Amino acid sequence: MIDVLIIGSGGAGLTAGLSAKEQNLEVLIVSKSYATSSQTTMAQGGINSALGNVTSDSVELHIKDTIKSSHGISDISMIERVCKNAPNTIEWLDRLGVPFNRTKDNKIAQRGLGGASSKRACYAQDYTGLKILHTLYDSCLRENITIVDEYFLLNLIVEDKIVKGATFLNIRTGQVEQILAKKVVIATGGYGAIYKNYTTNATNSTGDGIASVLRAGGRVSDMEFIQFHPTALKHSSILISESARGEGGYLVNSNGERFIDELLPRDVVSRAIYEQINTFNQDVYLDLRHLGRDRLLKLMPQEVHLCKIHEGIDPADELIPIKPVAHYTMGGIDVNSNLEVNGLKNCYAIGECSNAKIHGANRLGGNSLLEIITLGRFVAKELSKDLRDYSVSDIHLKRDREYIESIFNKDSFDKNFYQLEANLGEKFYKYAGIKRENSQLNILLNKIEDMKSSINNIGIVDKSREYNSNLIEFLQFLNILDIGEIIVKSAIKRDESRGAHHKIDYPKEDNRYLGSFLFWIEDNKLKSQFKGAK
Repeated sequence: MIDVLIIGSGGAGLTAGLSAKEQNLEVLIVSKSYATSSQTTMAQGGINSALGNVTSDSVELHIKDTIKSSHGISDISMIERVCKNAPNTIEWLDRLGVPFNRTKDNKIAQRGLGGASSKRACYAQDYTGLKILHTLYDSCLRENITIVDEYFLLNLIVEDKIVKGATFLNIRTGQVEQILAKKVVIATGGYGAIYKNYTTNATNSTGDGIASVLRAGGRVSDMEFIQFHPTALKHSSILISESARGEGGYLVNSNGERFIDELLPRDVVSRAIYEQINTFNQDVYLDLRHLGRDRLLKLMPQEVHLCKIHEGIDPADELIPIKPVAHYTMGGIDVNSNLEVNGLKNCYAIGECSNAKIHGANRLGGNSLLEIITLGRFVAKELSKDLRDYSVSDIHLKRDREYIESIFNKDSFDKNFYQLEANLGEKFYKYAGIKRENSQLNILLNKIEDMKSSINNIGIVDKSREYNSNLIEFLQFLNILDIGEIIVKSAIKRDESRGAHHKIDYPKEDNRYLGSFLFWIEDNKLKSQFKGAK
């Protein structure tokens, strides 16, 4: 039994691994994909910190901006923890070797992002998340931390509400294996892939860790709050970083008119773009032409490259056609102030899969990278406490091996889950997207329930054992259905508009909903409860 099992190799998981190794703990990091392809690489614009370089900024303003963006359903003590530790986080990353842009006097350069009252996002061109991730990965290799790729999380091993490890499908071999650990950290990312073809997320952002916690007896919360990024490329949904607007880019419609302050919070800007497209029948563009080619290539080389590849345009000379798509999931695994999963012992959750009550109803741009690094370092301090070996039954491993065999042995089925998944993604964008209403949410809920009731008629065609992507995608689809049901039920229950959750039939905030909807499984039934904010 190892000391610490970390499931997920993005920025949160790698940071937790490095920090746990600093405390001489035996660490194993396991992930279904390769670390360098994690969703952290999509965080392009920057990482927030009030460093004192900008005289108009302060830690207090950072806290205030974050609370304001959360629309009242955050935990102020958690926000204070993250914002006050932000300068130490940047110093740690700088010491590891993250190549931040610098000012003429060699201070870390900072830019403005939406919803911020000052320029506080530290950046590395428009590759901030990628360069942070690669630096963390190199540091883990240097510290000889073992990272195992291509292991798909099946279930947590739980006895008497104590998590003692997890079962995995070894993607290379097709075999089910277990890893036992004294402490488990879930850092598996969010669930944005449920908006298939309408999201900046990778196709494997399917909330596997969140679904595993639900099955294990843990709780999830705030699942209805999903942030839509205002600027994704129109035809591919590829992200164009908020740094493009932070550096002075304009949003214009087909008539060339600017219609919104580009640096308002993301939910406000996304709704304004949505209205231009769907109400006024206008195309919407990001205009960077006035910034000049030299500045674009210096500060945003990735955006220039992406536009050329995916839209066939040069943003130095042409308008960039854009649309808002799902980008970040604020809800997730419900944790306490020590980041331990509520309802389970010895199990922690960090990063986008975790709801540490920092982002609330709408995440402030630049705070996602800050959260994963700051809380990744914090959780390591909790991992060293009360370490002990446990006896573990082999019933969990046997059960999951039998389950995978049952999927392989199913020969009679008549539904193509790939078509169902694509259709579900379209319906989520339309009915549980930027604007919502109960009648449409109920249509979507009925569709999900129909899919779940007919799951016995769905299966896999590929019966090979090694590298069976058909099997992995099927398991991900099952997780999406479980998570999707909770998203929609949460959205139906919240009869108000708050942050990223905007309901046409309830357009204003209502203080009766100043809190979170929690969901868990009890006696094989989905249960829910409303809990008021602190």
